Amino acid sequence: MSHTRSVASSLVALDVDGTLMSYAGVISPEVREAVHALRDAGAHVVLATGRSAVSVVPVAHDLGLDSGWVVASNGAVTLRLDPAHDGGYEVADVIRFDPEPVLRVLRLEMPDALYAVEDVGTGFRVSAPFPAEELGGDHRVVSFEELCSESVTRVIMRDPNGTPQEFHALVERVGLHEVSYAVGWSAWLDLSPGGVSKGTALEELRRELGVEPFATVAIGDGNNDLEMLRWAARGVAMGHAAEPVRAAADEVTGTIDDDGALEVLRSLLA
Repeated sequence: MSHTRSVASSLVALDVDGTLMSYAGVISPEVREAVHALRDAGAHVVLATGRSAVSVVPVAHDLGLDSGWVVASNGAVTLRLDPAHDGGYEVADVIRFDPEPVLRVLRLEMPDALYAVEDVGTGFRVSAPFPAEELGGDHRVVSFEELCSESVTRVIMRDPNGTPQEFHALVERVGLHEVSYAVGWSAWLDLSPGGVSKGTALEELRRELGVEPFATVAIGDGNNDLEMLRWAARGVAMGHAAEPVRAAADEVTGTIDDDGALEVLRSLLA
């Protein structure tokens, strides 16, 4: 039996990497078919991701989603998919913050790390080139002063030679009270405006769409999915997610190798 009273009046929020898409960048035909079926049944299927706009829109189109909504940049950017617009979308909402204080603190701690700030709809300004395929869109190497020069939706810190444990320790050491943050699977730190998450953006969207709170579902696997899983009436963690992510969810499904999201998507259609 479905956990929502009507698929047509539900909001289904789906993380991309590690949830719908394997780490090799593959979405299975079965997952694609289930997403199509949910959309055709009238559900609001919303991709909710840390990816930038230019990186997530091609995924939406690959899934057959050319209308509706996308939450990008961990909640700092909300997009409306529309084939009539350039690129197939328009930016509906953007939340920015001043990156300079946090960038200066982090650089004092890790002067050799890579830093990037997002340019919505274009790509990123970076302190030095990032490893291939890690950032979508165009990349422009700029001075550290230029990284700090204007408000942004997102800051990324990356150390290809570091570990997530080192980044967790760094966060504890410096205290990031004015921004929202998430440590990735690798030595990757994502910073967003304070109080902003996938969950806050999805709540705004839920109200806009008139979806009842009980008719919300979310599936995710990362630290940046914690608030989204707590927000949803039915929050589902992927089986390979870290323990804090699984603890934040109402249930745990299979891993990405098992196509764990598929079981949940099909249950909504039952």
